[in-house]
Amino acid sequence: MGIIKSGLFISLDGVVESPDSWHFPYFNDEMGAAVGAMMAGNDALLIGRKTYEEFASYWPTADPDDPTTAQMNGTRKYVVSTTLTDPTWENSTVVSGDVKTEIAKLKQDQQLGMTGSGTLVRWLLEQGLLDELHLLVHPLVVGRGKKLFDDGTQVPLQLLSSTTFSTGVLHLVYARAAE
Repeated sequence: MGIIKSGLFISLDGVVESPDSWHFPYFNDEMGAAVGAMMAGNDALLIGRKTYEEFASYWPTADPDDPTTAQMNGTRKYVVSTTLTDPTWENSTVVSGDVKTEIAKLKQDQQLGMTGSGTLVRWLLEQGLLDELHLLVHPLVVGRGKKLFDDGTQVPLQLLSSTTFSTGVLHLVYARAAE
């Protein structure tokens, strides 16, 4: 049986949008190791269309000497979208139609990692398909932007682990709680 795990940079007020504008002052070796561990062992990347478009505009032309560039470009990518039909970034496949069934099939024998894609993460949690939610909670209030949970949906979670980094960032790992 496979697994789906997601990692998100998130502010104290729940904002996950545009972490590139607020998270870098908190990035250090501890966070790098945690992010690397989240990516380790993944068979493929599962992302939403918006994250796909952001990544596809950056990684294909990123520094070829950076090992992350080779990893991001070479990894299989499954993009959940109702509008994208012809992905141009190498190793990308669109997941559409009965998305819940298609993702459940992908999950049967693969470890799928996610980064970004807050809307997809929320939906996967609601559907019971997300196995691990890694939140890197930054000690700041962003004040505006898309939040991970903002529509009143309740999803019970169980804390699996917590680590505090020297920057004050908390790495919280959750699973969906049994109801």
